[in-house]
Amino acid sequence: MTEDERYDTNRPNLCASLRWKSMFIWAEHDPTVQRSNTGSFWCLHTQKPLGPDGKLAEPEFCASAGRSCHCREMDVA
Repeated sequence: MTEDERYDTNRPNLCASLRWKSMFIWAEHDPTVQRSNTGSFWCLHTQKPLGPDGKLAEPEFCASAGRSCHCREMDVA
């Protein structure tokens, strides 16, 4: 698996609790700018790079409904 595939945030079934830096940047896509990835992902519940189950919070691992902490939708209080 390539790094681009590993960090792809456009995966089906991605956990709603996964967060990443570019999620908070409002900019239009510019195809002339080379894509980069800082690998900065974290879980909304733990605020750390590990989920509540102790496993990495990255798109590759957070797109599995079989993961015990996986959230399809966020509950808004």
